Amino acid sequence: MISFLTDLFTNKVFVSAGSGWFVAQLVKVIIDSIRDGFSVKRLVGGGGMPSTHSSLVTGLFISTGIVYGVSSFEFVIAFFFAMVVMYDAMGVRLTTGKEAYILNKLRERDLAENKEPLYDKILDEKMGHTFPEIVAGVITGTICALVVCLVIL
Repeated sequence: MISFLTDLFTNKVFVSAGSGWFVAQLVKVIIDSIRDGFSVKRLVGGGGMPSTHSSLVTGLFISTGIVYGVSSFEFVIAFFFAMVVMYDAMGVRLTTGKEAYILNKLRERDLAENKEPLYDKILDEKMGHTFPEIVAGVITGTICALVVCLVIL
């Protein structure tokens, strides 16, 4: 068990991706706390600045390129995985958040008019990411991967 944990936490790719996620999530919580007040939900929630998803997958593919080389199949897999995740975050997940906003407004209208709402719970509107949030995540993940691979480990 000790050797497994040692191997895991000295693995440049693992630490780069994990630190990308951690740093982006920490920054997101700080930004949201300043803007809207602290929320426990934001500790693990999606959406917001910077994109944690983008930071994690960027840390993954950058560190994979450094460790295995950009001509390796590992890099190719990590790169295209990152592209799919970021595309999804800006497309499907962002649209889902916009739709949740509209449905929540309809719910508010129904409640104001003493009508039974179609859905009784408030939907999460922070689902996806805008292009600037994705770019901020890419920058965060790149910095984390470079620091981990070239400075720390």
